[in-house]
Amino acid sequence: MRKYYTRPCNFYYGNNSKKLIKEKKALPLAGNLHIAFDQLEIFNRKKSGKIESKIYSINQIKNLDKKIALIIKEDINKIIVKRKNILNIKFNKPQIMGILNITPDSFSDGGLFLDKAKAFKQANLMFKSGAKIIDIGGESTRPGSKPVKEKEEWIRIKKILSRLKKKNPGMILSLDTRKSYVMQKGIEHGVNIINDVSGLNFDKKSFSIIRSNRIPLVLNHMRGTPNTMQNNLKYSDVLLDIYDFFEKKIKFFEKNKFSRSSIIIDPGIGFGKSLEHNLRIISKISIFHSLGCPILIGTSRKRFIEHIVTKFDSPERTGGTLASILYGLSQGVQLFRVHSVNEINQGILVFNRILNTN
Repeated sequence: MRKYYTRPCNFYYGNNSKKLIKEKKALPLAGNLHIAFDQLEIFNRKKSGKIESKIYSINQIKNLDKKIALIIKEDINKIIVKRKNILNIKFNKPQIMGILNITPDSFSDGGLFLDKAKAFKQANLMFKSGAKIIDIGGESTRPGSKPVKEKEEWIRIKKILSRLKKKNPGMILSLDTRKSYVMQKGIEHGVNIINDVSGLNFDKKSFSIIRSNRIPLVLNHMRGTPNTMQNNLKYSDVLLDIYDFFEKKIKFFEKNKFSRSSIIIDPGIGFGKSLEHNLRIISKISIFHSLGCPILIGTSRKRFIEHIVTKFDSPERTGGTLASILYGLSQGVQLFRVHSVNEINQGILVFNRILNTN
């Protein structure tokens, strides 16, 4: 557990960003000249458990205690470095991951795509609507859901994976699973990315499968299992605790010869978090840039939206979803996991165009 944490803030966009970077008045976020920052929020985790934070300009860092300044400068190097492309996915602009649940009980679209023809049609619709990645899952991980046997999970998704790869060989497929058996089978059938909501904690064999196949990973944060994750919602500080989880995992991966450049991080909105936890993560999400990995966020149709809008809730929660996504975009989040791809893509395209018009 570290003592100091670094969050880039006070962002600039478009030509204004490029101008400030050129004048050395701001730094590029993740190597992207279209988004820059000139301030840092430094968090200090005290021995007492108390968290303090203070905003500094980037020019003030050199005036800090040498040991602290060294930590912050190492973080800055990770914040500004360009993210390497993963499977030709460029992270200098927002990208969409479309959700395809082949399950009877997922919280939003359970049962809608169990029919393989409907699932195939939906995957192609999301792809044509702007999804760079299609994320396919055969097991629900909504709060309270029960685990599915690995062979049953594989049977649910096998035919749709095979058909999509045969008909659309260029489509990037992500496999949403916690099980090494399903991971290996999926990789053999052309899956490009593994998306494990358990952060590789559910199945001890998962990491060896990912490492041996050199396949990119979406590393998620989740407390417990879907059946238990909402039972114990205690953190010392949810933002920093999740950061510590990711940092520990990444160090382990690198020690075992799995590159940081193959990892996308997802703080797991709604997975073992209260409304207050989710809001703190989203509002301060730019802290995760100092891990040096692309950031994915999945807020699509999540229950925290209902908790905020109460009587104005709706089944698809498009407005709440889009609001959270556009805030994430303004903080440099690169990848968004969503159900309603066309509507969200519209919002991203318009917002990003406005953001970059100076």
